[in-house]
Amino acid sequence: MKLRTSRKSGFTLVEIMIVVAIIGLLAAIAIPNFVRARNTSQANACINNMRQVDGAIQQWALENNKKDSDTVDAAIEGAVGAYIKNGFPLCPAGGSAYTLGGTVGTPTITCANAALTPPHVLPVSGQIGG
Repeated sequence: MKLRTSRKSGFTLVEIMIVVAIIGLLAAIAIPNFVRARNTSQANACINNMRQVDGAIQQWALENNKKDSDTVDAAIEGAVGAYIKNGFPLCPAGGSAYTLGGTVGTPTITCANAALTPPHVLPVSGQIGG
């Protein structure tokens, strides 16, 4: 006669703990990379927004017979926003508005998040007027 022992198959506690530890290790490696990628894409979107604002300033100045020495300030923000498809943009990293300054020939467009890493700074060579 055979003795039948009922053995249920399943995972032991040690096996489950090893799988959880491996998943935790992979998450610890992946999450900082996701955060870095998100920050980089927000900085790139911010820089592209500033390029759009720069182009809108140049178009506004051309249509309003402005000289290169005329100043650019917050007073023209509404007028310049009409030259951008969805109005004057905000920084995607914090929703802050851009600060306008300088002259039409060399406008300065700054973001409140310029100190973040990576920086939200429009390169001088990327400006249309500069």
